[in-house]
Amino acid sequence: MRVLQLNVVYRRGSTGMIVHWIHDGLKRYGHDSIVCYGRKRVSKEENVFKISSEFEAKFHALLTRLTGRMYLYSFFSTRKAISLIKFLKPDIVHVHCLNGWFINIHKLFDFLKEGNIRTVLTLHAEFMFTGNCGHSYDCDKWRTGCGKCPNLKEATTSLILDRTAEEWQRMKQSLSGFEKLAIIAVSEWLAKRARLSPIFEELPVTVIWNGVDTDVFRPVATERLKKLHKIDDQKVILHVTPAFSNPSKGGQYVLELARRLDSKLYKFIIVGYNLRKGNLPANVIPVMHTSNLLELSEYYSLADLTLLTSKRETFSLVTAESLCCGTPVVGFRAGGPEEIAMKDYSEFVNYDDIDSLEVVIKTWSRRSSYRSDISHSASALYSKRRMVDKYLETYRRLLESSL
Repeated sequence: MRVLQLNVVYRRGSTGMIVHWIHDGLKRYGHDSIVCYGRKRVSKEENVFKISSEFEAKFHALLTRLTGRMYLYSFFSTRKAISLIKFLKPDIVHVHCLNGWFINIHKLFDFLKEGNIRTVLTLHAEFMFTGNCGHSYDCDKWRTGCGKCPNLKEATTSLILDRTAEEWQRMKQSLSGFEKLAIIAVSEWLAKRARLSPIFEELPVTVIWNGVDTDVFRPVATERLKKLHKIDDQKVILHVTPAFSNPSKGGQYVLELARRLDSKLYKFIIVGYNLRKGNLPANVIPVMHTSNLLELSEYYSLADLTLLTSKRETFSLVTAESLCCGTPVVGFRAGGPEEIAMKDYSEFVNYDDIDSLEVVIKTWSRRSSYRSDISHSASALYSKRRMVDKYLETYRRLLESSL
């Protein structure tokens, strides 16, 4: 079996690591595996191809801002992706995240559909079934066709023009009549939403949870971090984010909770803090984003609780990683996290209800939890090997059904 994966990044971020693990898993089982990706550094790995230049991606982003059309450009990288598929003749093309201004989604899907190429599409966000935005939040216009977008700049990056109705219709057209297509959502919450979209009508949507490297994310020693951050007997509340400045991640709630809770009893560690450090509450420890996963595992193991304050998450690797390290999770209901979290070791309250979240933090921080028990149970649920095996089953079913 030969599988070609296509994603915006490789070995970076959550989707980039998932692509890497599937790539390794395919090779481990004796299959041919190819990866095409669009952004960041050029990889020197065999059968891994960067198809977009950063200049072309930036030009695509500029055109999107000017025209309101998000997925229409990147002529050269799209042609390169299609040429590689034609030359390598994969049995399966597995599509992940196609945002990031590196490919013409419509031209790619028209090619795959017209060529009758077996395709797996993993939904890591919402934009494939909304036709526009990665997170629609409380807006449900995607269920009827979009237009007059209430959140135009965040949803599309367009500076002036609202082309959301056209983009929605074009996405529906690209996916209509696609016979050899398997759609995977990373959580049942996301799958349920996808099934409501007219873009996905008559297309079956199944679920495969994202995986975690359980060799890395497990309970580890924390003496180094305790000494570094001068932590004694205080309860440690951990917040992990790709960018604290992103309003949708709810950083303002973390700071407000830190102000409310006694600094002698609670320490808040923010991994991914990217703002100025002045005027922070005395009990907040800001840590720049770390790409060292072993160090991140240390932070999870140090914490008494991991705190989620996002407005929307389709899965939440933070939840899975924290539980694999034996640390309970609390936060706002954001879609995916409350569904994929283990109920005995997590609690979520309504979004924006900071009073209830404060009570939950105080209650859970007094509980005694056995890290090894939490970690053992979580590792069985979230292991990357389990995820890879599920995708291999999907590939085989798609091949068998298409004979």
